[in-house]
Amino acid sequence: MGCCHVYFAQNELGDDAFVIDASTVTFGAGCLKEAGDQAKALGMKRVGLFTDKGVAKLEHLTIVKKSLQAAGLDVAVYDEVKVEPTDESFKAATKFAVESKADGFVSVGGGSVIDTCKAANVYSTHPAEFLTYVNAPVGAGQPLPGPLKAHIACPTTSGTGSECTGIAIFDYLPMKAKTGMVSRRMKPTTALIDPNVTRTLPSTIVASTGFDAMSHALETLTAIPFSRRAKPPRPSARPVSQGGNPFSDMAAHEALTLIGKYLVRAVKDAADVEARSEMMYAATLAGIAFGNAGCHLPHGMSYAVSGLVREFRAPHYPQDEPFIPHGMSVILNAPSVYRFTAEACPERHLDGARDLGADLRGATPRDAGEILAKRIIGFMKETTFPNGLGAVGFNERDLDALVEGAFPQQRVLKNAPRDVSRDDLRHLFGGALAYW
Repeated sequence: MGCCHVYFAQNELGDDAFVIDASTVTFGAGCLKEAGDQAKALGMKRVGLFTDKGVAKLEHLTIVKKSLQAAGLDVAVYDEVKVEPTDESFKAATKFAVESKADGFVSVGGGSVIDTCKAANVYSTHPAEFLTYVNAPVGAGQPLPGPLKAHIACPTTSGTGSECTGIAIFDYLPMKAKTGMVSRRMKPTTALIDPNVTRTLPSTIVASTGFDAMSHALETLTAIPFSRRAKPPRPSARPVSQGGNPFSDMAAHEALTLIGKYLVRAVKDAADVEARSEMMYAATLAGIAFGNAGCHLPHGMSYAVSGLVREFRAPHYPQDEPFIPHGMSVILNAPSVYRFTAEACPERHLDGARDLGADLRGATPRDAGEILAKRIIGFMKETTFPNGLGAVGFNERDLDALVEGAFPQQRVLKNAPRDVSRDDLRHLFGGALAYW
């Protein structure tokens, strides 16, 4: 879909340009062994190596650490990353980054590890009160005053795309809701994406991160176009979540095609090397896509779902506290959302459904939301995912709290192709309680 497509038509009020930006990416089986050479080439001498307790027990961390040491680099390991980061865990990671005197960082893990490393890099390089760089209206939303130290991201899951974005998400404990920080300067300097890591992933994690990648691509494809966003006060202030654009479209379409073909296979069979490798690549493409366009309602709503969890504990994740994985909290909202947003850009909803393998024979624009919703629900059923928010502990009495947790997420809500009010959000959460 070219840059002259009607969806991107220029108007007097909207922006007239978009930004193409991504981390340097190295993709290939075994490329984690390149960490030492890459770090040395970036000028690192003292490396802050970030991971979590689970990944610390796996061979992936050992491979990276040995590679760094073989390159003659000093390595300080931080393995206290929380699977669901909070403002407090970001502060603890920052304390380590300062005290370790690291001149560069390497992260080995899922999105939580990579995001925590980004935050530690930010606050150890540019010290400030915690809310200074946090998105408004929760924080002050101040831009970073300068560049960060080099960061090599080594993802161990196939979905978050954090290795390609300048976004770090966390649970802000005082509000019991998620928020984050966003800056192009936070994008990892380079990413080492090794599909070998997916061999150790249990099915629930493959499904959850895979659905996260699916939603990244769908939200990119259905986001408000950059040409309908207000022009920034100056070009350098153009937001990271700039809206849909031809470049993000290209990556999103390819990601969805791969996810439609390989997600279920990857979840059901850990030995299916092809499926798991292709999902790793799809996740990277989806990360590049939403890193250049931004997400919208499914993600904005997910932050309240994760923050308000009471008793649910997802299989294959740490069981020491209630926890709804990020990809799960996102996709449980998605069918309800697309039934609502389809009227704004039905062709794009149909395109997404087609990419995912839906049969569009006889389909009309009026059917777009339902077709896409049913295709997503089909994937949820095939991967034995929970049947909506009700299956993870929510009911109609929680709708007001969910709305209040989601409405402040204006950075992402305003990226949706339709304006959304509190009443709309209540309807969307209600529609997400159960699907079958």
